[in-house]
Amino acid sequence: MTNRTLNLDSTLYQYLLDVSLRETPLLKRLREETAQLSTARWQIAPEQGQFMALLVQLTGARRIVEVGTFTGYSAICMAQAMPEGGRLICCDIPGEYNATAEHYWRAAGLSGCIEQRLAPALQTLVELEAEGLAGSIDLLFIDADKANYLAYLEHALRLVRQGGLILFDNTLWSGRVLEQNPESDDTRAIQALNLALRDDPRIDLSLLPLGDGLSLCRKR
Repeated sequence: MTNRTLNLDSTLYQYLLDVSLRETPLLKRLREETAQLSTARWQIAPEQGQFMALLVQLTGARRIVEVGTFTGYSAICMAQAMPEGGRLICCDIPGEYNATAEHYWRAAGLSGCIEQRLAPALQTLVELEAEGLAGSIDLLFIDADKANYLAYLEHALRLVRQGGLILFDNTLWSGRVLEQNPESDDTRAIQALNLALRDDPRIDLSLLPLGDGLSLCRKR
């Protein structure tokens, strides 16, 4: 028994992967290809992708929105877990990695249920509301520019249905959230989001020490 979360060293972390990770060969190949990019730090941890897939299965999420897609790893994890007829809308900006995501979605047989929209995510979220999707999204995952995290929260609360989930990535920010006077705008934005989530009566909340910190919010 323990009364606090474990601090995983590299050996214990590897054990966690060895006994729990069920990563498919295709996902492993995508992760290894992504690791060669200069922006590889944007990739979520494989155990986080597996956890998010489990959330989709547990909730039966059929309508999912992802803000920040990169090479498409998390999108595959969630799309593979959706029930038949599910739809995943991925919001990202144009970049060379868009083609990688679409290539792997085709390879996974998922291109028919994933739609990639390339524009500033705040613009895309406004468009989704205008298309009548407000209050209908089952799960919304946010892993994009940190400066807009508070704005993404408000859009997410309008789009997600009651009882639906909102996930924010990087909310522990490799420990930089502890900085007293951070110089980084991103660090300040995440600190502000964490305090806002803590005090927001519109959600139920748990911040999980998974990956770089994953805040799990249920819309009341």
